[in-house]
Amino acid sequence: MVDVGGKPVTRRTAHAVALVSLPAALAGRLRHGDIATKKGPVFQTAVLAGVLGAKKASDLIPLCHPLPLEDCKIDITTAKNGREIAIHCRVKTHARTGVEMEALTGASVAALALYDMAKSVAHGIVIREVRLLEKTGGKKNYRAASR
Repeated sequence: MVDVGGKPVTRRTAHAVALVSLPAALAGRLRHGDIATKKGPVFQTAVLAGVLGAKKASDLIPLCHPLPLEDCKIDITTAKNGREIAIHCRVKTHARTGVEMEALTGASVAALALYDMAKSVAHGIVIREVRLLEKTGGKKNYRAASR
């Protein structure tokens, strides 16, 4: 683990995204902003799983510092065709190290929960991309180039 004891406590934020492609059978079940399955509401469950994932990042990733999260938001948006899902995770804290791993873990775990909730309908779900979009605080800020 890296010694961050000498670094100042600063406000840190991070924003990550996971992109998910849904097969037509699953996208066809999208109603009122969510997908219902035998296990329950897919997006609502994915949001809760994403928050829990962000909070547990240091338990899952060796040498990742445990951080007290002050805020964690998971937003799930769908493309007009209903086949593309974007899961955004935004986290905030005041700490000596950044919260990128918490944001990436939150987005990833939400995508995995979506898969678990919906696999009984169709296994063709593809988690395509997980990436950091932005981070602030520390030595320098970062913003991903637009795609």
